[in-house]
Order: sequence, then C-alpha cells, then structure tokens
Amino acid sequence: MSESQELIKVEVAYALPGKQKIIALDVPQGTSAYSAVEMSNIAKEFPEINLDETPMGIFSQPLGIKGLPPARDYELQAGDRIELYRPLIADPKEVRKQRAAKAKEKRAKQ
Repeated sequence: MSESQELIKVEVAYALPGKQKIIALDVPQGTSAYSAVEMSNIAKEFPEINLDETPMGIFSQPLGIKGLPPARDYELQAGDRIELYRPLIADPKEVRKQRAAKAKEKRAKQ
C-alpha cells in the first residue's frame, strides 16, 4: 500500500442468536466488501462462515441483487458496515402458513 493511499473506516458484522461480533477496520479506499471481510479474519472466530457461499450485504441491502454489485466487486465507502448473513432456519412463508392454520383451527373449535 502506498503512503498516499487513503484509508477508510468500515465495519464487518456477523451475529448468531447468542453471540455477535462487529470488527472495525481501516482499509484502503477501493477495497471490495469481500476483501474487507477477509482482512477482518472474522471467519477464524466463526468457522461456519464460508466466504465464497455466505451472503453479504451493506446495511441490510444484500450484495449481488437489486442493482448492487456482488461482494467481490462492491467498492466500500467510508462508514459502510458489511454484514454476513446466516441461512434461514425456517422459511418465513411456511411459518406464516402454519400460524394461520393453527389460528383457523382454534377459531373452528370455538
């Protein structure tokens, strides 16, 4: 890194139900979200993270969809927080269906 290259402050965040970690980093301007996650070494603390498969986003905006470039191409801006997303345990649509079915069953019994 050349001395004239400006550093920007970013964060890398990952959360489990019982544990969360936010790592603050200074990275060279032009760093990709993927590279910043690698630099954070967060995968050493959470071995279940596979950087090539774990979805990433910036402030709840998933990278690689809705017009945002993928994590390897997204150029970080000062203050960005890169979030790593866990897989869903249950499909939210299915959970709502089950809840609606239980409510319907309860109303039928009354």
